Amino acid sequence: MHAFDVLGDPVRRRILELLAAGEQSSGELTGVIQREFGISQPAVSQHLRVLRDNGFASVRAQGTRRLYAVEPGPLQEVDLWLERFRGFWTQRLDALATELARGKRDRRMNEKDT
Repeated sequence: MHAFDVLGDPVRRRILELLAAGEQSSGELTGVIQREFGISQPAVSQHLRVLRDNGFASVRAQGTRRLYAVEPGPLQEVDLWLERFRGFWTQRLDALATELARGKRDRRMNEKDT
């Protein structure tokens, strides 16, 4: 499965967002995903399996619990692919930062004048 096919699903993206905060148990992940998306435990397990099978997440056993964590490799590959497009928004973000700084400077100057 291509990385964007994996990331194209909002449930899997949300699971990765949760895992970005640190390792979590399958029970913790399932609870959040069930509340937010209203899907069953087996459906959450299937999404976790897709993430594992495609290298986006790892799992380790701790007693009876299964702890999931993000694996950075596939995300780095996505980042490399996106690199060629950064120029489209980086220039605009730099221009926005310049305008914001100019606006702050002008406000400070106006405040000093009053």
